[in-house]
Amino acid sequence: MSQQNWQPLTDPDMLKARAALLRQIRLFFESRHILEVDTPILSRSAGTEPSLHPVTASLDIGADQSAEFFLQTSPEFAMKRLLAAGSGPIYQLARSFRNGEAGKQHNPEFTLLEWYRPGFAMTALMDEVDTFIGEVLGKSNAQRITYRSLFLRELEIDPWSTSLDQLQAVARGKLDVSMQSNDPDHWLDLLFSHCIQPELQEPVFITHYPPTQAALATIDTDEDSLPVALRFELVISGMELANGYQELTDADEQDNRFQMELARRSDLGLPEYPVDENFLAALRHGLPECSGVALGVDRLLMLHTGAKKIQEVMAFPIDIA
Repeated sequence: MSQQNWQPLTDPDMLKARAALLRQIRLFFESRHILEVDTPILSRSAGTEPSLHPVTASLDIGADQSAEFFLQTSPEFAMKRLLAAGSGPIYQLARSFRNGEAGKQHNPEFTLLEWYRPGFAMTALMDEVDTFIGEVLGKSNAQRITYRSLFLRELEIDPWSTSLDQLQAVARGKLDVSMQSNDPDHWLDLLFSHCIQPELQEPVFITHYPPTQAALATIDTDEDSLPVALRFELVISGMELANGYQELTDADEQDNRFQMELARRSDLGLPEYPVDENFLAALRHGLPECSGVALGVDRLLMLHTGAKKIQEVMAFPIDIA
């Protein structure tokens, strides 16, 4: 018989480091009177973004009935239902699941810290994230730069006006590319992840994304009257740590985005998942004006301990789960 690899990858020191980090996180939010909540991992609906691939589960639900459920890629929709019901500011340490994501910075099962601040504009939430990172990592006063300015500075590309052919030419000139896509955002993502992000070692907030990358963020205009998504990402040591929005509160606009994403999934030959009607109903009831952010706890622990791979901070990553 072969020897089973039953032992955890982490040693007791890493287990203690994770426990200390979780304690520090909870103290941070307790001191600000932000309520910890708990929402389901399983849902009858899933996110529609083409880049996200949920894990599915078929469950017996009684009376000889079965139904397809989804392990949530984030707790966002359920948390916004709580906000619409009057919860006030909330946070959650949530187990999340994304199919097909594995690598040095990815594990299909991971922990997200997600929090929402009613009454906060995006800039106010960025201030709070900066304070949080300062307390946990000793790194604060993160630089702030717009998505457009970053591309102009690093690649001399304007994401709002550069043609698809030009994006493809730049990518193929810098990278060994086999990708075939007519979506400019695919090429922008490729250039960002391979040419820009690795160079961002000091903490930096990237803000004001193209409206085609808004996801669940509000659309506004910038100082040049260009349409922008009120979205930010925090990158530290070349790694995306957090993604935040000034949240979209318009139910009809959100439903339109869901339908557009489902159409894109169909064009790409991807499965089409049921829209979260409970979430849309919560928006119609009234989501307070707010900003929210999702932060990867495992990646935060990597930065805190100096680990080079996410598997080093997990007792049982997917290979031995």
